Amino acid sequence: MLDREEAKLRRSLFLVQDKPLNDYVNRIACRLAGDHCPDLRVYVVRTPYFNASMAPNGMMQVWTGLLLRMSNEAQLAAVLGHEIGHYLARHSLERLRDAKSRSAFGQFLGIALGAAGAGGAAPLAQLALTAGMFAYEREHEREADRIGLELMAKAGYEPIEASRVWAQLLQEIEAEQDWSGDAGSRSVLFASHPPAEERQQALVERAAQIAPAKAETGKAAYRAAMAPHRWGWLEDELKRRKSGETLALFQRLLQEAPQDGELHYFLGEAYRLRAAEGDRQRALDAYQAAAKQANAPAEVHRSLGMLYQQQGERAAAQEAFRRYLAAKPGAADAEMIQLYLKEGV
Repeated sequence: MLDREEAKLRRSLFLVQDKPLNDYVNRIACRLAGDHCPDLRVYVVRTPYFNASMAPNGMMQVWTGLLLRMSNEAQLAAVLGHEIGHYLARHSLERLRDAKSRSAFGQFLGIALGAAGAGGAAPLAQLALTAGMFAYEREHEREADRIGLELMAKAGYEPIEASRVWAQLLQEIEAEQDWSGDAGSRSVLFASHPPAEERQQALVERAAQIAPAKAETGKAAYRAAMAPHRWGWLEDELKRRKSGETLALFQRLLQEAPQDGELHYFLGEAYRLRAAEGDRQRALDAYQAAAKQANAPAEVHRSLGMLYQQQGERAAAQEAFRRYLAAKPGAADAEMIQLYLKEGV
């Protein structure tokens, strides 16, 4: 059954075909899996949600929303190690053999997509079919955590990063306006896993016991591997229309890289799209901060021009539009911007 689903996944338009990125993620998975590396087939899937899964036939999915959220290689290793832990302990096979879980799969899939905010998107539903068909028991999750930490330590990764992954994700969920205090009601990941505080404490304690003498996080290597793809993933994140979560994510990423012009620009976009009271000024501040950075994207000048234009600051708008066209003369919207300049709008 999973072989058939894997064949569908290989044909999916959501599959990321970039060889360097796939090779990089595969190397991390193999470093963790050791002798079981030949069993694994890792697929990177473009969708802005946080998810990774591993089926009992060796098919592993890693979603780009997860890759965007990781701070370093060790954090990705924590998630992959956890999924490999499920595989080694044969948890997913147990779930497949449980007739009750199969009959309840449709209900589980609906819960998973609702928690992810996916609604009735059919293509995403197909991906979730292959990625989310296993709702593990909490003891299974605890065991996968223990195995994953051991795999991390054996591979030379800093195991404390595992607890930080879940702390970061919980922080995002708490930032949404409709936060109820129950993470399980917002994310299927928290619904099936042990309580967040309990889990983080257990991960911290176990990490302290098994941390290798020469542990690494792989921060620089991770950023270099993700850099060619981050722009598209940041755009995907904005399209989720979860402004609280998105702003929390972008603000955290900026804390890690405060001079990143691209991130400042996307923070401004998130404020602009939310359009709450005071967000226009927040967006303007973010765009201006982006423009000061060495890697400021050309688009920041277009966004500044639009804001200045709305505020009636025509001279500033014109200057911003000129800077945009100078930096990106072949832009798809160049004719429209030239019209603004011609008409003095």
